[in-house]
Amino acid sequence: QVHLVESGGGLVQPGGSLRLTCAASERTFTMNAVGWLRQAPGKGREYVAGITWTGLTTDYGDSMKGRFTISRDNTKNTFYLQMNSLQPEDTAVYYCATGRNLATIRRGLVDVWGKGTLVTVSI
Repeated sequence: QVHLVESGGGLVQPGGSLRLTCAASERTFTMNAVGWLRQAPGKGREYVAGITWTGLTTDYGDSMKGRFTISRDNTKNTFYLQMNSLQPEDTAVYYCATGRNLATIRRGLVDVWGKGTLVTVSI
């Protein structure tokens, strides 16, 4: 069974940066894309960003464009989310997830979820 492990969350001040990491234990034939989704307290899950397994195509949620960057390490099954200019509204649990393609991940139709890592943006 595939496992996704997130790391890199924590407390950061407004305007600061964090880099989240998602490590996949293996790749299966259905894992064509990896994405990040988040859930803020009392809110629904929101799409953050996605990347194809090859790393050739990336996709972002509207409020993340220009601030967040998703990438992968071509030598490992590891994916990153660089988050800059963080604001209090970015406070959430961030989940790594895999799916068949970027469109399904954007809709939350994922195959495997990580357990999440908490990002708190506060003074």
